[in-house]
Amino acid sequence: MDDPSQEEIISIVNSIFKVSDFTKSEFALEFRIDDNDFTEKFENLARRLEDMSYFCKLEEVNGEKYVIIQKFTMKKQRILGNPWTPRILFAIVVGFVMFDGYHKTSVANSIIDIGDPLETAAWYTLALLGILGVHELGHIFAARWHKLKTTWPFFIPGLPVIGIPTFGAFIQSKGVTINRRILFDIAIAGPVAGLVIAIIVSVYAAYTAPVLENIIDGNISDDSRLSEWSLGEPLLMTASLAMFGKGEIHGNTPYLTPFLFASWVGFLVTFLNLLPAWQLDGGHMARTFLSPKFHKIATFGSIGILFLLGYEVMAIFILFMSFTRPSATPLDEITPLSRNRKLAYLGIIGLAVLCAPLPSDFLPSFLS
Repeated sequence: MDDPSQEEIISIVNSIFKVSDFTKSEFALEFRIDDNDFTEKFENLARRLEDMSYFCKLEEVNGEKYVIIQKFTMKKQRILGNPWTPRILFAIVVGFVMFDGYHKTSVANSIIDIGDPLETAAWYTLALLGILGVHELGHIFAARWHKLKTTWPFFIPGLPVIGIPTFGAFIQSKGVTINRRILFDIAIAGPVAGLVIAIIVSVYAAYTAPVLENIIDGNISDDSRLSEWSLGEPLLMTASLAMFGKGEIHGNTPYLTPFLFASWVGFLVTFLNLLPAWQLDGGHMARTFLSPKFHKIATFGSIGILFLLGYEVMAIFILFMSFTRPSATPLDEITPLSRNRKLAYLGIIGLAVLCAPLPSDFLPSFLS
């Protein structure tokens, strides 16, 4: 590996680590280090080299630690790299969600008055995009905390009226993920932040949702019945409804208002992202615990769960993408996760269960 800055790189590594051996090949520089407190030192090195268009990996072979440095070339993305792309997508999604909310409110008003269609659509848009937006902001704030730059969120247009008006959003990292701790922190921040908003929306939606048994007009489609809806009901939504004496626990059926639908989408997005699969948030978290082999097994297990719940399209999508884009791999896979992060992941498993869209016959007997 010949480059005018090689000597500078060698000097940087020697100033940070205790180097006991050095090897130069055609494509890489390899340093054997004797440091026990290597985590923060490696973070410092990785950030300095990234500014010089180099990346480094920390590996352990036969008990010895090695820093391997190579040159990289940043590829410019014509579409996602355009600063107008996230703005245009956001505008499209706002329009789709507004239209979807207006339609849902108009249909509901033919049965029972739930408010002005335009005003309700605006609040519905704020609720749904608030859940998704806060989710992405959680990632962004966690990334900034770890000095990692990201793009603004890219919102994905969906299928208003006939389906979901948006398929969520995503951000892209503008830098390298240095170690497992950083990967875990960025991954967990999004779902937790979005879930807080989803719970708030769910409680308000449950409070305002009319009960079908109180509606005289019997011309009500099955899609309006939350508890009989084929796409399942999360336990957190069941709990929100129970707070106000609604739902199967209390022997009645709430109408699926736009706000209930927004909270349902929020729980669904959270559940999907917490699955230990592929490059989903849960997949990134699982990757910090698991080797690539076992992470692949966890991905297949998640796909099986989606098939059981009736989400075959999402299962096939994850299966396809897992073959085309591998899971994220931090530069430093030696540094272990802290005990608090391990405990937090146990909580994540519980949240995934609470957010899962469970069919009515899956609900525990004590809820029926």
